[in-house]
Amino acid sequence: KAPKNFARYQFLAKRFLKAGRLPALLLSAARKREKLGSGFAELADQLKLMQALCLAWWRGEYRKIDSRALLAVVAALLYFVTPLDALPDWLFGFGFIDDLAVLAWVMRTWQVELEAFQQWRTAQSPEVLRVVERLPEVDESITVTEGSLQ
Repeated sequence: KAPKNFARYQFLAKRFLKAGRLPALLLSAARKREKLGSGFAELADQLKLMQALCLAWWRGEYRKIDSRALLAVVAALLYFVTPLDALPDWLFGFGFIDDLAVLAWVMRTWQVELEAFQQWRTAQSPEVLRVVERLPEVDESITVTEGSLQ
């Protein structure tokens, strides 16, 4: 069963993908992930895998993923970057428990899809991965349309 309120984040994930906002989300997730302490190594590893998947998909290098799995991964990243979720992140020591639960649910539910991506990733050369998994520059993450920022 999906975590409480996860459907809301899936709806937001769909909007983020349609609006081309995935790069901005990935930058936010990376910044927040870098602030995690050493006690959250498993969470950081899960986030890195999901971020790598999203980057490879965004760059068009990996598209062999069920659209529902991609949506769940993006929703989990949105949940992670949102400071006021089920347990606010400012509750030191407790604020990431719900984030862990959501990430664990996505990892378990979409295990086959994530393992297939991991196999693809392992088969790539380090040079290819450096390009594919490079975080977008700030200007890459902003889409200019008809003179307005989106």
